[in-house]
Amino acid sequence: MEITVLMPCLNEEETLEICIRKAKRFIERNGLKAEILVADNGSTDNSIVIAQNFGARVIRVAEKGYGMALRRGIESSLGDFVIMGDSDDSYDFDSIEPFIVKLREGYDLVIGNRFQGGINDNAMPFLHRYLGNPVLSFIARLFFRVKIGDFHCGLRAMNRQSILKVNFSTTGMEFASEMIVKSSMMDLKITEVPTKLYVDGRSRPPHLRTWQDGWRHLRFLLMYCPRWLFLYPGLLFLFTGLIGITVLAVGSVKFLGANFDISTMLFFSCLIVIGWQVTAFYLFIKLNTIDLRSNNSLEKNRTHNRLVQLFSLEKGLKVGGILFLIGLFISFYSLNIWTRASFGDLQPDHILRIVIPAVTCLILGTQTVFNSFFISMIGYTTIVSRTLGDPLTSRIEQAVY
Repeated sequence: MEITVLMPCLNEEETLEICIRKAKRFIERNGLKAEILVADNGSTDNSIVIAQNFGARVIRVAEKGYGMALRRGIESSLGDFVIMGDSDDSYDFDSIEPFIVKLREGYDLVIGNRFQGGINDNAMPFLHRYLGNPVLSFIARLFFRVKIGDFHCGLRAMNRQSILKVNFSTTGMEFASEMIVKSSMMDLKITEVPTKLYVDGRSRPPHLRTWQDGWRHLRFLLMYCPRWLFLYPGLLFLFTGLIGITVLAVGSVKFLGANFDISTMLFFSCLIVIGWQVTAFYLFIKLNTIDLRSNNSLEKNRTHNRLVQLFSLEKGLKVGGILFLIGLFISFYSLNIWTRASFGDLQPDHILRIVIPAVTCLILGTQTVFNSFFISMIGYTTIVSRTLGDPLTSRIEQAVY
């Protein structure tokens, strides 16, 4: 069978019939060997009866969520190509030929672009059209370098065998983003075609929840791109703090009518500490992340070993020890100043310019030492569990992750 038209369904009795009729009309007009599959996610209305009466095959998906309905539908489909689309009549199943053309050209995943194909009046809420979709799609393109203009279009097509190789994990609306992101990480061929969005035919509100589902999409994008979640913010905090504390260590600075002094210096110190630790989180993740592009476990371990060697325990202990000793030296210097003052009161604007860098170095040194031990532990447990298959370590990893 060449084509499966997949429709996720949850109480869609008002629109399911027209969607099935349009899909059947397209199939018959083009003489395709195809099926219509409805993945029902717990409907309590007449959706299942309607689907069966109009010749669709129905599977019942017990696990709740838009993503789960689609995942089970893809797994159960019989076609070589799967065309998935919402069953609310917001997409025209009688106009899916461009998707099939692209699949036949060799693409693994074809995404509809509503901003290119046109959006009817009142078909998409103002907030989604001008803020949510454009912003989240921009972030996804920036993070993952995927040239897709509409990451959340509900009409898309895929090569079933190719898409089954992708290890999906999400269950909700964020599945739309996961499909594109993980497919790109697996080096699948992805393209898009213009798609028109119509006003859906339901009298009730859509299942989509603006803020909750928007956050789920953003959370997924951040979790799968530690460079933007940890590395870039961490480096920004770190270097901003270093510049600020270096300048203010010399003396107060006036800028735009404001006087920046030791209080500001303390905040810059805080930025350094936060930036240092957030950057370390990026390293932790990189050392314990499986590269989705590589199916070779030996190659994964080689990559892991190179990172461990680059950031070895011994190197970390040396850097941490040097930072700690610098902090200790500056602390003794400040103590000497206090001793000469017979342990009396000191001028805060003078002594704090010495104490703040000292405390900062002590904290950074301590963090670096313990982070280095932690990195080494990650390296050991990961290599043992993945290379030797140690059951105890595997159970520990399962409990932690």
